[in-house]
Formats: sequence, C-alpha cells, structure tokens
Amino acid sequence: MPTNKQRREAAQRHLQRQLERRTDLAKKRRRNLGLLLTALAVVVVVGAALLITGVFSGDDESDDQAADPSTPAATESAARTTNPDGTVTCEYLPDETGNPNLTDVGTPPTPEATPTEGTATLRMATNEGDLTLTLDRAKAPCAVASFVYLAEQDFYAGSSCHRLVTQEAFGLLQCGDPTGTGSGGPTYKYAEEVTADTTYPRGTIAMAKTAAPNTTGSQFFLTFTDVTLPPEYTVVGTIDEAGLAILDRVAEGGIQDVEGPGDGTPNTTVTIEDVAVV
Repeated sequence: MPTNKQRREAAQRHLQRQLERRTDLAKKRRRNLGLLLTALAVVVVVGAALLITGVFSGDDESDDQAADPSTPAATESAARTTNPDGTVTCEYLPDETGNPNLTDVGTPPTPEATPTEGTATLRMATNEGDLTLTLDRAKAPCAVASFVYLAEQDFYAGSSCHRLVTQEAFGLLQCGDPTGTGSGGPTYKYAEEVTADTTYPRGTIAMAKTAAPNTTGSQFFLTFTDVTLPPEYTVVGTIDEAGLAILDRVAEGGIQDVEGPGDGTPNTTVTIEDVAVV
C-alpha cells in the first residue's frame, strides 16, 4: 500500500506530464498557426503580383486598344533616345500581330530628329462641333509626331468615336480607330512616353494602348472628368473649353452598355469629319 509521500510524488509526476502535454500542444498550435499565416501571406503576395501584372485584368493583347485601370504598372520608356541637338529619335515599329483592322499609311517622317519643343494645335471637326487639341511636344514628342502625321494623312477623317465611359472617376470618350471596332489603328506601334507622375485630369488627351507595353498607335481618349488610371497611357495634350462642353453633352446622352455598366458605344454618335493642323 503506497504511503502518502508516494501518492504525492505520483500526483506530481502526473501533473508534470499534463503540463508537458499542454506545452507540446501549445507549441504545435503555434507552429500550425505560423504555417497557416505564412501560406496566407504567400497567397496574398502572389495574388497581388498577379493583379498588378494584369493577369486578372481580362485584357487580350490582340483585342481592342483601351484605357483600362487594370493594366500593368508604368515604366519609363526606353525606346526613345535624345540627340545632342535636343531632338529625339523615335522608334515606330511594324505591328506584326496579324490584326486585320490595321491601315497602312506608312510611318512618321524623320523619326531620328523628332522635335521636343513647342506645341501643335489641331482642330478636330466633328458632327457635334469642333474641338481644339493642343499637343505638347516637350511632354510626348514621339506621340505628337505620330498624331500630327496621322492627321495629315487624313487617317482620322470619317471615323467614329467608338467608346464612351461614364463610370465614377473614369469619364472619357475614346476615338481614333477608322474601323470603329476598337481594335483598328496604323500598321506601326511605338513606346509609351510616361513617368510615375503621369495623371489624367479633366481635359486630358491621352493615347490608348493594349495591356502590353510599347503598343501605342492611333487611338486616343479625351477625359471629361478627372480619370483615375495607372500611369500607363501617354498624355499628349489638352482639350479646349468648347471641346469639353461637347464631351459633357455627349456624356449626358448616355451609352449602350456593350462592355458593361457605364462603358460602351455612345448613344450620341460622334463622327470625326476632319483633323487638321492649324
């Protein structure tokens, strides 16, 4: 028969084993929780990376050129070099995607000596009235040279503005596709001219592109609100007040929701009759 001392020692050993088991269980719970948190962190990081790189954007690089806030983050263009005289060399590369909606009008002349000073003023005559576009050569010399060249080739004449967006912080009219399909353009493309500080306030003219870099062409969008977009799209100039009044009127006419709520073909047809340098 165990003595009282033996019973106390046995109870102490039992209590010690219980404490050890509880400590082991606590360590396992902490270890499992750490593994779970690590796995969740990896999922969040990978998901964020995929979102930033446009994997979740739903964009097809062979489809329309568009202003889309889910495209990849901006990078400084590396396809433009500065010459000793202050001009820049622009690269207008052939579009080899096989897109049947491209129109061959050649490429801008003397791209190796593109001016970087001054502005170009264009009158965009439409069936809704005239818009005056002021293009800034210092900000986007290659885009301005291309825009002016296409205007001189009557590239935009007779084309319709195919897309109107009236979403919150995303109000714009998109034009510049002679086919009206949203995927048309010239047979060349070039690099974006953007910085991390590029923004799109009301009255901005910016060039549209696909989700891929170096895919700027002829399409452009005109903002009638302060537009929230990543700095991916080349800002080429500004619109005058008379032009903004036209855009406001077109926006009030609403849209046919082709692409989704607040994004589609404008109810008020806007046809570009001519774009001329003045």
